[in-house]
This record gives sequence, structure tokens and C-alpha cells, in this order.
Amino acid sequence: MTNQANATGESEALELAGKHLVLGLTGGIACYKAAELCRALIKAGATVQVVMTEAAAQFITPVTMQALSGRPVYTSQWDSREPNTMAHINLSREADALVIAPCSADFMAKLLHGRADDLLSLMCLARPIGKVALLVAPAMNREMYAHPATQRNFVQLEADGATVLGVGNGFQACGETGDGRMLEPEQLLEDIIAFFAPKVLAGQQVLITAGPTYEAIDPVRGITNLSSGKMGFAIARAAREAGAEVTLVAGPVSLPTPRGVTRADVKSALNMLEAVMERAQTATIFIATAAVADWRPAAPSAHKIKKDGSGQAPQLEFSENVDILATLAQSAAAQAGALFCVGFAAESHDLLENAQAKRLRKKVPLLVGNIGPDTFGQDYNALLLLDERGSTELPRASKLVLARRLVQEIATRMGARTPAQLSTSGKVSAS
Repeated sequence: MTNQANATGESEALELAGKHLVLGLTGGIACYKAAELCRALIKAGATVQVVMTEAAAQFITPVTMQALSGRPVYTSQWDSREPNTMAHINLSREADALVIAPCSADFMAKLLHGRADDLLSLMCLARPIGKVALLVAPAMNREMYAHPATQRNFVQLEADGATVLGVGNGFQACGETGDGRMLEPEQLLEDIIAFFAPKVLAGQQVLITAGPTYEAIDPVRGITNLSSGKMGFAIARAAREAGAEVTLVAGPVSLPTPRGVTRADVKSALNMLEAVMERAQTATIFIATAAVADWRPAAPSAHKIKKDGSGQAPQLEFSENVDILATLAQSAAAQAGALFCVGFAAESHDLLENAQAKRLRKKVPLLVGNIGPDTFGQDYNALLLLDERGSTELPRASKLVLARRLVQEIATRMGARTPAQLSTSGKVSAS
């Protein structure tokens, strides 16, 4: 049985389509980042209504934010454009979320104590808590951030239902270096998209491998492959968006770690095996996207192998690497249903035949096939999903779109099994 997935433009879907956000700016030099964030939110499909405090207008003008958002900017609760003079009610009721970026230490204190002496703080207090989310992106000097009062405020804000998006570390406008910088716009966008994503993997512990491995021949040469790791990193992001706790074991790639994902860098297949087995004890889902070398040089040279003038190539002997996916798929946890294993097959031809054979050989409930030469290093891919019921095609799309589809497919196949049920079986062993 073969099912053709819907390809009606979904590959270019906007993550925040249909969402209406109020972007609140408070006083701080990080207001310059809010301009880029505004545009990023709109490009992701959201509509954005900007509300600024009087202090924010000292750092960036309402004219700038109006031009970027395409909407009039509100700065006062006495705005005459609202016939009932209740901008704090009207604007908050229209929103899916209030995003305060930057949120100063002073404004955080206002939120904590329920003070409402300007339009933005009025909106935060008047919003329907169960309907309109409050997301806060702090921005302040490192000493202000570290102050016990500020740290108490963070804890209480989250206890009151707000979502604190965290801070960055680095050089600050005051000349000091440390925690307290507002996150970069692309980081905030990633967090906001994740906030709205359906939490179909809530409570799951997802372990993912990604990228190539590198098998040393000598200190300067080795055997590797063309895997970029992009698919695995996209799946890690999508699983985190879906509410899972995600650990990513990455071969030698230079990709940035997705927000909220724990990363372990490895080099060889043996390194990857060790890292996976160490972390598999608590995993409920294992996704093996890494292109792991089947073989490694049996005795890597301690020094660079040089030409000797004979014209003869050095003779290399190889040892077979342990099959990481098969090891996990045949473990006690997987056999008892506590570990759901997903494999990947990068083929050069006869995708359906070769991928199905690999699924049966490695005994995994779900195997994802693709044509390696068509996807290595690329941002787009096409996938073929194979399980005991047949195959499902996911047409060519961005790897992130495909990753989100795959996460949904995994959640569907796991069915009604709860995290508690998934964690009750035996230990995973490497034997």
C-alpha cells in the first residue's frame, strides 16, 4: 500500500500564519533588535501590532516600527483612535500572545506586582490569562540580571503563567560582558514558533544522531561522507517544538545547535556508539539520521603516512563498526515497546527496495529513506516512510517542514502509549 502525501503548497507553509501578536517594547538599547524581530514575525506569517512605552521611544521611533509592522503604533492609553478610550482592552483581546521584547528589569517588576501605569502594562494586566499568552524577552545589564530581586521576579513571573524566553551572554552596550543581553531576533523567532507548535511529543525523551562520522587513517587523513547533518538538526528542532526533551549526538558538522536542544559532539562511529549508549537509558524515541561509517581502519597510523617513491598505495585493513541502529532496535527497551526506533537509509538507487530491506534487516518499526546524492548538503529533501503497513511519500520540501511532518508521523504511530509506559522496560545494552 502506498499513500501519496498532500503536496498543496505545504512545503512552504508559514509557521505563524493566522497568529496575531502584540509586540511590546520597553526602554532599552535592545529596542534595535525589536525592529528585526518585527519583520521576522511578519515573514513567518503573523500580523504584528506594536505597542511602545515612553522609554522605548527614546531608543527607536514609533515611525520606524509602524513602517515595519504596517500598522499604527500605540504608545498611550489615552489614544484618541479608540472610540471607547480602552486600547488596553481592545488590543489585548485581539491577540494570540503579547511578546515583550525587550522587557526591562523595571517592566518585569511592574508585571510581578500588577502595576499598570501605562498602556503596555495595562494590557498585560487586562489580558485574558487563559486565552492570551505572555512571552517575555528580558534585556538588561549583567548586574541587574544577576540581582536577587530580578531572579526572584523571573521565578514568580513563570509561576504566574508568563513564559520567560531567557537571555543571551556577551558584550553589552554598557561595555561589560555577561548574561542579560536580549536574545537575537532569530532565536526569539524560533522560541515563539516553538511556543505555538502542537505538543504531540510532550513528555518524550528523544535521542537523535546526525551528520557523518570520521574514521581516521592517520593524524591528517580519514574516511568520511557527504552528510551535512541538516536533516538530523531539523528533526531535533521539530521534536523540541513538539514538546520533547531532545538530545542530539552530532558527528563533525558546523551547524548551530537548535534552541533548547542538548548537544554532544562526536567524531568516529565508536565515539557515536559510546555517546548513544550512555544516553539511551532514559530515551523513549531514538532517531538515527547519522550517516555512520560501516567500516573503520583497523590500525590507524600514529604518524602521517608518507609516499615512499614506490608508487604503491599503502595497504589498509578494516574492522566493521557496531551497527548503532540495530543495537538499539534489538535492545530490551525496544523489544518491550519502551523505545521507539526510527532509522534512515540514504540510498543511491532503488530506494523502495533497498530501504525496505534495511528496515526488515534492522528490525525497526519505521524507516525513512531518501536518495543521498540528491540531499547531502541541501536544504530540501524528499522522504519515503516505510513501516509494516507499507510506504508513504513526503514530497520535496524544506528539511524543517519534512522534520515536522516526520515528528507528527512518529507521534501518530506511537499511539496511546504514555511516557510512563514507555519508560518501564529493561536497560539497553551494547552486546
